[in-house]
Amino acid sequence: MRIPCSQLGFDIDGVVADTTEAFIRLAREDYSINVLLEEITDFTVEDCLPMPGEVIAEIFERLLLTPLEIDLRPTQDSMVVLREMAKVGPLTFITARPDPKPIAAWLEKHLGSESFSPARLIATGDHDGKTAHIKRLGLNYFIDDRHLTCNLLAAEPGIIPIVYSQPWNRGRHTHRSVETWAEIRELCFR
Repeated sequence: MRIPCSQLGFDIDGVVADTTEAFIRLAREDYSINVLLEEITDFTVEDCLPMPGEVIAEIFERLLLTPLEIDLRPTQDSMVVLREMAKVGPLTFITARPDPKPIAAWLEKHLGSESFSPARLIATGDHDGKTAHIKRLGLNYFIDDRHLTCNLLAAEPGIIPIVYSQPWNRGRHTHRSVETWAEIRELCFR
């Protein structure tokens, strides 16, 4: 089944942006705390990492407010595939981030103005607040790394969630999943 690019939306953190790499790097470089990707077994990292809560909060604040300054990196191949999709029509990003401005600047830098300018970016400030926006925008497919968000989306007629596979969601859902951006490209351009 081919998914029309115009009907597909994307979460940002953990899907488009490699937030986990940045979290692990900042913990190591700035707080001398070593974290392995495999240790992040829950979306709520406070529930699975032996780290002080204030350190986790500081790192997440930096990820949210200063993605360019902390060198948040795109997920492997995400920008290549997104630029290709942008040639077909405007991209749609719906994120739980509370403020769209920092991540908009990050997306524009990495995607380029030509691909980002026509894009739609919605910051809900709430992981569970994406459904109404997805429906309003007429999207039928949404890729997210949070399986609980995908569960909410699956309950809505006409919305098919796709889980971007990460250690914290493996084995916790029955939704279709993808592990790479090459797989996402295949969904739209096969």
